[in-house]
Amino acid sequence: MKEKLYQRLIELTNGKQSSNILQAIAKAKWSKRIIPSYMKLYDINLEEVSKKQQQFASLHDFFTRELLQEARPIEKNPMVYVSPVDAKIESFGRIEWDMTFLVKGKPYALEDLLGHSERAANYADGHFIVFYLSPADYHRIHSPIDGEVLRQYTLGQKSYPVNQIGLTYGKKPISHNYRLVTELKTAHNQQVAFIKVGATFVNSIVLTNRTTKWYKGQEVGYFSFGSTVVMLFEKDSIEFTENVVQGNPIRMGEAFANML
Repeated sequence: MKEKLYQRLIELTNGKQSSNILQAIAKAKWSKRIIPSYMKLYDINLEEVSKKQQQFASLHDFFTRELLQEARPIEKNPMVYVSPVDAKIESFGRIEWDMTFLVKGKPYALEDLLGHSERAANYADGHFIVFYLSPADYHRIHSPIDGEVLRQYTLGQKSYPVNQIGLTYGKKPISHNYRLVTELKTAHNQQVAFIKVGATFVNSIVLTNRTTKWYKGQEVGYFSFGSTVVMLFEKDSIEFTENVVQGNPIRMGEAFANML
């Protein structure tokens, strides 16, 4: 009953008009007056931010803020994948034999997530990890590894919440939300799916790097709202590091998996 009620309420409020209103408010000049309260609410450390508070033109400008380069050191070992974002580790584990994985008890099919059965088959019996970005987090997206971009495409129309409530009661938002899929081939010939998922009515995932060669730690885009990143790995290609624990925070540039 709770699940159906939640889904109905979200459907009633999720549309182009609500998305436009949210974006208009966040980008309005007057919204910069909200920044001090926003910082206090989410306990944001301004010392690692590249600009001073008064230099931000709007709340959106602050939300998509850049950090000082030294604020996020990158693990340099070429055999290590690093977190592409500041986030909480929402879920991780092995992809099941039927090409599904579980998040909050809900099965997600790789074919739905990637929009293609043959591409999904590349990750059968492999591993997955889900990173959740809250409104408090740094929202720039970086490359998790050195690699060649094999393909890049978007799927989905709307974006539903991907927070705890959304994942529990929503209609599988990870595989149905608007999302930008990037598949990379590493120097060690591993194929990786790197999926950026929009959230909370705003389909804004901005790509800032359109080259076909990505380098670990290099900025590749940003989210305009709290969002989620999913990564998929081939069978027997990685093992997660000890810091990968459900609910643990992780910073961009920190190791989370070793190549096998």
